[in-house]
Amino acid sequence: MLNGQVQRMSGVKQAIIMAGGEGTRLRPLTNTCPKPLLPVLGRPCIEYTIRSMANAGVEEVFLALGYRSKDFIDTLGEGKGLGVKIEYAIEDVPMGTAGAVKLLESRLDEHFLVGSGDTLTDANLNGLVELHFREKAVATMGLTEVERPEQFGIVGTNERGRIERFKEKPRLEEVFSNVINSGTYVLSREALELVPKGQKYDFSRNLFPDILSRGMPLFAAKLDGYWKDIGRPQDLLEANLRMADHEGEPTYIPGLSTVGNIVARDASGEGGEVIGPSFLDDEVWVGKGARVASACLGRAVIVEEGATVEGSLLLEGCMVGAGSSVVNSILGRRCVVGKGVALSDSVLGDGVVLEGPSSLRGVVRPDVG
Repeated sequence: MLNGQVQRMSGVKQAIIMAGGEGTRLRPLTNTCPKPLLPVLGRPCIEYTIRSMANAGVEEVFLALGYRSKDFIDTLGEGKGLGVKIEYAIEDVPMGTAGAVKLLESRLDEHFLVGSGDTLTDANLNGLVELHFREKAVATMGLTEVERPEQFGIVGTNERGRIERFKEKPRLEEVFSNVINSGTYVLSREALELVPKGQKYDFSRNLFPDILSRGMPLFAAKLDGYWKDIGRPQDLLEANLRMADHEGEPTYIPGLSTVGNIVARDASGEGGEVIGPSFLDDEVWVGKGARVASACLGRAVIVEEGATVEGSLLLEGCMVGAGSSVVNSILGRRCVVGKGVALSDSVLGDGVVLEGPSSLRGVVRPDVG
């Protein structure tokens, strides 16, 4: 009965997702697509965050946008199919993470969620919300563990989950924990009262240290589920492969031999093999003697006879020519790797065409426009 009471008391109906950045470390992929809309298993990355919030009871999501904002509107619309109503808030001048939320203050309930479009997460947020209400917190932060904490904000808590220390992007000698701020929060409107109007103001650099210095209740708990920053091309690839392994299973694909965990939609082939973890979207075709291993192939990707795609992400409409290989690389939409090309450790923007025979390593090519 008590758990049921907490559930009813602790519901949050609104959320804000910060999605205004340019994703510079992901260029050239983000030249034509904002980072939160880059695909993970064929779905925009931000959809995973929205669905996670919807599962926690959120009904209305505000997207705080800047870069390529129309792409979000065209892709996500009003949120139909995602279980929420989506509203768009477009910043003319970047105001920082907390400043962007401050602009929405008059439209927000007493308590609400905040998330980041820069990450992939399918976390269950109910525990975070319940902690926030149970402790009557001003702000409650979702935490996760990483190998390189100096790239993030590190957090130290007591046994109840109250934050006692917080350090944004510490130097190596300042690292006291590998537990970091995930960019997922439950906030009370009281927290927004500390955010100055009309100034650039961030959660990690400004607001949370301010709350901590004032002795106000600032709590945190580890997220229950997967979390991954997708700030670099390799991160995006790893996120796709991790989700393919997590959601996949031994799968039959017409005309192909398969091993391991695979997510396959309407894919087919003739005599090739697919080794998991892998993802094959609709209309993917794998030719005779071709090999796809630990790879994610977007809609209508063609892998011709004798070609190899390994440890790579190929977006919609790409083609890998006969006898070619693509290894540890990411290809934007509609790229063509001609016959006899060996491509490795590279990132190609949309529409790049590589003629063979050739051997290319460590290539970064912008989109063709």
